Amino acid sequence: MKPTDSSNLSTDKSLEAMWQFAQTYAKRTGTYFCAEPSVTAVVIEGLAKHKDDLGAPLCPCRHYEDKHAEAGAAFWNCPCVPMRERKECHCMLFLTPDNEFAGEQQEIPLDTIKEVRSSMG
Repeated sequence: MKPTDSSNLSTDKSLEAMWQFAQTYAKRTGTYFCAEPSVTAVVIEGLAKHKDDLGAPLCPCRHYEDKHAEAGAAFWNCPCVPMRERKECHCMLFLTPDNEFAGEQQEIPLDTIKEVRSSMG
């Protein structure tokens, strides 16, 4: 699968890169994944798909008039500026412990993400 492929799914390489990033970043920032693992899986898949298509992990939970321009501007590339500055994650990927949707996990099995991804295809 090439980045220009019209598939709705990410490549395994990008998925694994975003999976590793998400776990490392959660631990480094003291944030947690959503209590519902499918939310985490869908967001990581979306980031990986944008990494393939745009060359950057643009936030998959926002609407953009021009995704390529937004990826180039980098404001919404994960971790986005609101996350880096205020620990505010619109996607609910990185949640502070006081968030009602925060789980207790900073890790998610890659198989869980791949299972959710296979149901998206």
